[in-house]
Amino acid sequence: MSEKVQGPASYFPSIEAKHGRPIAEWQGLVRERRAAEPGIRHMALVAWLKAEHGMGHGHANALVAHTLAEDTAG
Repeated sequence: MSEKVQGPASYFPSIEAKHGRPIAEWQGLVRERRAAEPGIRHMALVAWLKAEHGMGHGHANALVAHTLAEDTAG
């Protein structure tokens, strides 16, 4: 039996279905934005996804949180 996905990753199927891009592509966009604007904060990335890509707050926040956690984990 597989374990239920929890946390930010639990939003990923909905993000992919609603916005038509795989999560890896969204994470790439977040990472590109961070590279272009070093020191950009979590909520600024969330606001950017909402304004530029039409994401809702929950989806944008989950994507940014998961991406930043991956990047700091090593």
